[in-house]
Amino acid sequence: MSSTSTARWLNRMASDQYCLLHFLAFFSYIPIRSSASHLLLPSRSSLLFEREIQAVVVFSVIAAVKTVRAETWQTVISDSLLFAKIFLTALALVMDYHLGLWYALVFIVIHILTQQPPYEGLGNSIHLTPLQLEALLTEGNTSRFWLVEFRALSTSTCICTSSFFPELSITYSNKNLSFGVVDLGLFPNAAEKFGISLASLSQLPVYILFENGNEVTRFPELDFQGTVFSFSITKKILCERFELDKHLLDYINGK
Repeated sequence: MSSTSTARWLNRMASDQYCLLHFLAFFSYIPIRSSASHLLLPSRSSLLFEREIQAVVVFSVIAAVKTVRAETWQTVISDSLLFAKIFLTALALVMDYHLGLWYALVFIVIHILTQQPPYEGLGNSIHLTPLQLEALLTEGNTSRFWLVEFRALSTSTCICTSSFFPELSITYSNKNLSFGVVDLGLFPNAAEKFGISLASLSQLPVYILFENGNEVTRFPELDFQGTVFSFSITKKILCERFELDKHLLDYINGK
């Protein structure tokens, strides 16, 4: 992700209701902890302090590892918030189990009412309606290859992977290979036409490579019963599965 796109996305995250509510929940621990320090028994207060130190150390290590290994800031922030919620709830349980239950309830309500904002940088991918995609695939004067992402931004998986496709399109799009996005959350009736089941939105996103209008590769794959094989999705896996480096080299070499 470019530095400009990253900054724009982080600025949006900072002002988004999703992050604001999480920030308020995390910040509330400070006044609660300060008030409780005068009410807890010395032994409980000492135990709580030890657990707080352990939580900070473990969380810092996890955040550092995620920052190094993750491909996008969306993944880093999403994973960091998840572990922060787990540690905060655990600390609250040490302080008082009623408080721990309240924090768990607050985070459940935040999860229900809000969601992490998706990446909005378009890159070189084109947002298409199903009719537009069908027209592009059947016209002979368009790209030989079309790599299309079918997604629904109501799912956490699609939100976490929402920057992968635009970034790949910036690197690999050319006159022979184009990138398109179809939002099945807006056009659910199009799913069946492309062999995608919406029985479980957790199966999205689905990526299909078309050559001259015909499907040649799909990820994740379907078995003979139409069940989706579950895989984690990364930019590296998409590059390998659709041989994007080979397509780019073929274009450079005039093939």
